[in-house]
Amino acid sequence: MQANFCPQCGHPLQAIDIDGHPRPCCPATGCHYVHWDNPVPVVAAIVELEGTVILARNRGWPEHQYGLITGFLEKNETPDAAILREVREELSLDTTSAHFIGYYPFFKMNQLILAFHVPACGEVTLSEELAAIKRIPVERLKPWTIGTGPAVRDWLASRHAAS
Repeated sequence: MQANFCPQCGHPLQAIDIDGHPRPCCPATGCHYVHWDNPVPVVAAIVELEGTVILARNRGWPEHQYGLITGFLEKNETPDAAILREVREELSLDTTSAHFIGYYPFFKMNQLILAFHVPACGEVTLSEELAAIKRIPVERLKPWTIGTGPAVRDWLASRHAAS
């Protein structure tokens, strides 16, 4: 989301060319604010529970749309701690480790997804954020093309390569 006014001094922002890119900047004397619009880090989990992968539907998503457990990295938090927190908050599952799969740019949402495989145990209890879950047997899991789908593709490929 781009602001129209400088968050530091309140002046209207202007597009100024910086290194060949127009960037919203504050023109006020002494204020050097630039809105860089850097990607937001997002963590994602392929939650494996008893031979299944949990796909979740957030409230507000269409009925047919499910995805991985995701969340935002918080200040002073490592990505692996963040994804373990998200799994605990959203599903109430016990986890002990997060295995890094890879990073995936999601340009449409201006995000950088950091994906992990998270083995879990316990009983699922949905947070208020989630409307529903599906438990898909690992052998029936199919990747999708956008967002977290490439992480699913890579995780499935690594499982096949290891066997």
